[in-house]
Amino acid sequence: MLILGIFGFGLLLGWIANLILGGGSRPQDWGPLLIAGFSGSFVGGLLISLLSGDGFNLRPSGIIGSILGAVIVLAGVNWFRNRNA
Repeated sequence: MLILGIFGFGLLLGWIANLILGGGSRPQDWGPLLIAGFSGSFVGGLLISLLSGDGFNLRPSGIIGSILGAVIVLAGVNWFRNRNA
């Protein structure tokens, strides 16, 4: 059950990042969104939570950091894709 929750949270963060970047609400490819959600959540959420002093607890600062991290990772993935196309 925990693994399904992690996948769902990663997809949700990737989808939110896609909306922020103007990718639309119905993306064609969910793979980059999942990768952006996982990596952005790990890096951004952990970094912001530790910098704000919340530690490893689930707080709004960690969720905001997760979304910002996912936006940065997804923007990098989109830039790399467009550069190679």
